Amino acid sequence: MVTASLVKELREKTGAGMMDCKKVLTETDGDMEKAIELLRERGIAKAAKKSGRVAAEGLVEAYIAEDGKSGAVVEVNSETDFVAKNEEFRTFVTNIAKQVLETNPKDVEELLAQEAKFEAGKTVQEVLVEKIATIGENMSIRRFKRFESNGLVEKYIHGDGKIAVLVNMEKGNSEVAKDICMQIAAARPEYVRKEEVPQERVNKEMEILKVQTMNEGKPEAIAEKIVLGRIGKFYEEVCLVDQAFVKDPNMKISELLKQKDAEVKEFARFEKGEGIEKKEENFAEEVMNQLK
Repeated sequence: MVTASLVKELREKTGAGMMDCKKVLTETDGDMEKAIELLRERGIAKAAKKSGRVAAEGLVEAYIAEDGKSGAVVEVNSETDFVAKNEEFRTFVTNIAKQVLETNPKDVEELLAQEAKFEAGKTVQEVLVEKIATIGENMSIRRFKRFESNGLVEKYIHGDGKIAVLVNMEKGNSEVAKDICMQIAAARPEYVRKEEVPQERVNKEMEILKVQTMNEGKPEAIAEKIVLGRIGKFYEEVCLVDQAFVKDPNMKISELLKQKDAEVKEFARFEKGEGIEKKEENFAEEVMNQLK
């Protein structure tokens, strides 16, 4: 059954019209991913980011070692934006980033079980539970990434903790590393270079582009040739080195790196709450229910 909320969600993810959304959801029995693919094949919608809407509150933070050879980036979620501005919460998030950097846990579960470096005699889990009690909101350590480098690690925080980028540079200096961090924050690449893109992902994209091209009236044989040209646009979107440099769109990131004798090994880009659906609150209704 196709509900109004499903249609609304598809509209928000693709920017397509309501009737188009309703039609493809009906055709796909409410399968969101298939509906997005159909819209794209028909040229109605652009590629939808699987992350969905940014909906959860909290902070992303990054911390770099003094020697610049290692760094960590973390996301800690809270229920409201108000708590994200709380100094006690912000200090806790910074401490978690430091903990990850110093102890190198393999996952969040191991991190929570560790003794907190910033509060003797307690585990990270115990400190977290205390913060929930004193601050008065549910909180969770969602994810982290840690890099060690033969060159340098650089970070960039955007929007007071909305986006955090951590980049591991094999070669290059702090100036080019900062430019790369800002590029990643602004242009949202998913991979460093095209060799890292899973073949399954490329095949899927080529399928969509082929159907899209044939829907434009091109014969199958010609459509396949056109797709080979259009797949380059896909790589420009998802691969860092193929992107246009945000500070100078006439230059590719690959050219910038060559010019500066720099090399990017890996990166992490955390956007606060990406992929988490947050329940929409109706405060007026809540107050009425309490009065009743």
